[in-house]
Amino acid sequence: MRAGRHSTPGCGFGSWLTHSGNSLNVMTEETTLRRYERAQLFFEAKDYIVAAELLESVIADVPNDLAPRELLARSYYHSAQLKRAETQLRWIVEHHPAEAYAHLMLGRTLQRQSRHEEAQSWLRIADALGADTSSAG
Repeated sequence: MRAGRHSTPGCGFGSWLTHSGNSLNVMTEETTLRRYERAQLFFEAKDYIVAAELLESVIADVPNDLAPRELLARSYYHSAQLKRAETQLRWIVEHHPAEAYAHLMLGRTLQRQSRHEEAQSWLRIADALGADTSSAG
C-alpha cells in the first residue's frame, strides 16, 4: 500500500487515515464542533476557565453563533470574570434582542458588580420576555 491520506467515511471531527507501509495511523484534527462539545463537558464539570478557553476559540471560528457565545458568557460569569461576561452578554442582546435568558444573565452580572440600578432595566426586559427573574441569581 502506498503512503497517502484518505478521509475516513463516517468519521467526524476531521479524522484522517494515514497509510505508511503496513502501519495505519489515525490522526484527528479537532473541529469547532468538537471544541464546543468539549467545552460543554468542562462547563458541566464546573471547570469554567477551561470551558471559556475552548469557547474563545470556537467564537473565533463562528462569531455569530449564539449557543457558544452564551455558554462563554456563562463560563465567565461562573468563574467571576464579570466584565468579560458582560461583554459577551451585551453582544448577545444587541444581536439577538429577544433572548430573554441573555437579558436575565446581563442583569445578574451587573448585580454581581454592584451595579444594581443598571441591572434593573435588564431584569425588567428579561421579565417582559418571559424569563423567570424571581430566583436570586
